[in-house]
Amino acid sequence: MKFIHLSDLHLGKRVLEFSMIEDQEYILKEILTIINNEKPDGVLIAGDVYDKSVPSEDAMCLWDSFLISLAQKKVPVFAISGNHDSAIRFADHGELVDSAGIHLSPAYDGKVKKFTMEDSFGPLNIFLLPFIKPAAVRSIYPDEEIKDYTDACRVAVEKMQVDPKERNVIVAHQFVTGAARCDSEEVVVGGIDNVDASVFDDFDYVALGHIHGKQSIGRAAVRYCGTPLKYSFSEKDHKKSVTVIDFGEKGKVDISEIPLVPRHDLREIRGTFNELTLKENYENTDRDDYIHAVLTDENDVIDAVGKLRVIYPNLMKLSYDNKRTAMQQEINEAVDVEKRSPAELFDEFYEKQNNQKMSDEQRAFVEDCIGSIWEV
Repeated sequence: MKFIHLSDLHLGKRVLEFSMIEDQEYILKEILTIINNEKPDGVLIAGDVYDKSVPSEDAMCLWDSFLISLAQKKVPVFAISGNHDSAIRFADHGELVDSAGIHLSPAYDGKVKKFTMEDSFGPLNIFLLPFIKPAAVRSIYPDEEIKDYTDACRVAVEKMQVDPKERNVIVAHQFVTGAARCDSEEVVVGGIDNVDASVFDDFDYVALGHIHGKQSIGRAAVRYCGTPLKYSFSEKDHKKSVTVIDFGEKGKVDISEIPLVPRHDLREIRGTFNELTLKENYENTDRDDYIHAVLTDENDVIDAVGKLRVIYPNLMKLSYDNKRTAMQQEINEAVDVEKRSPAELFDEFYEKQNNQKMSDEQRAFVEDCIGSIWEV
């Protein structure tokens, strides 16, 4: 039995004020093509379908279109809400769409939706556990000792009464201890949202969402598939993909990946302003990519963003990497202020701010300005 594992679509997301909706529409079409080719028995979607609990109209339309396409292909969908989704809104009309093979987890109320599929190796059970917090589980099971996220997930799993002799899959949206994070994820101070992987020991495959980089934790079958698109420059080196899971007999799970190629990549370019604007350096590159330009010029370039966007229209971010930014010096109180001229004081200030001395031209300009001010 074959499944496609997806998560963290974050439909409606904006990256540094750039809307990603067209890129998301493009990548969902690519995913549908993969589904057509792979012909899976189901699609597992592990939360954060939307980027906001109250999604935009465009995001909702895109999600509806994706689900309709899967329903028309008669590919069952097993999806849960993540921490970015509203669990109640996410499962709206859930019972109605169940009849179309679209199975959406309701808000957690102590019960978890379970679906059983059959093949020549027997039953395969799919459990849908939406994103949960300790307080929510504690309110349902006040007699259980629930101190943290691990306890909350442990209790939730225990109440599922999983039969370890059968093949079991859980779709969950939690931070499993040991996973590597990205800048585009929400971080809880102190790591209190950690869940120990051992709570999922009774499952043959754990389809996780929440972490944006694909990875397995502890064992290959405890897996984050990652986002289908890059949502921060900390992900610039990621190779996004779709995870494919093939289930054989009990204990046999084959995991593979199919690469995803985005409409626009998200990448970093580095060099002086003159180097980045030299035609021979950019003419054979995809200039429509989402760009973080790192300038190595020692002095700021006037209107660098505007000038660079003539060449790189999707420039998202500009920063400098030079002596001034590489070192941070503490600016202490000036010594013997009364005995030093304004030009000398400014010279010291400039050097501490920029980690270099003023040029003769800059010094002459400052002295001229100071002279003009003193004459007033």
